[in-house]
Amino acid sequence: MTKQLIIGDAAKELAATRLVLERLPEEHMAWKPHEKSMALGGLSTHLINLVNWQVAMFQYPEFDLSTVPQRREALQKRSEFLEEFDASVSKLEQLLAECDEKSLGEEWTLRHGDRIILRQPRAAAFRTVGISHMIHHRAQLGVYLRLLDIPVPGMYGPSADDRA
Repeated sequence: MTKQLIIGDAAKELAATRLVLERLPEEHMAWKPHEKSMALGGLSTHLINLVNWQVAMFQYPEFDLSTVPQRREALQKRSEFLEEFDASVSKLEQLLAECDEKSLGEEWTLRHGDRIILRQPRAAAFRTVGISHMIHHRAQLGVYLRLLDIPVPGMYGPSADDRA
């Protein structure tokens, strides 16, 4: 039962995320809505990284942030975002298909060196660190699109742009 819920949630949210990535304006990758905000290209790259982290959640029993470079160079072309996203989603779908209820219940750890950030059953961690985290940043990206006057795709039904 848990596996079906995880697969359903992941499929819906990944499809919605792709809709947003399809609208990325290459000419605005350095744009920020505020000085404290990430640039559009950096935020979009972070979204791609989150899908890669979801893959890692099913490949390894833990993820150590101290082993990951602090900042990855931001991608710049829509085609690069979509290519990496699609490849990562394909890997994730395969791992989800192969997992079982036992592996979903196994402990998964997010750490930064010796400091434990999170220790939960894999399914719970995937839902919070993977899916919910992705939704959060996808929503930020939706605001960026709105502020740049780029039509925002509907994700849970039609958007204001779909009805216009």
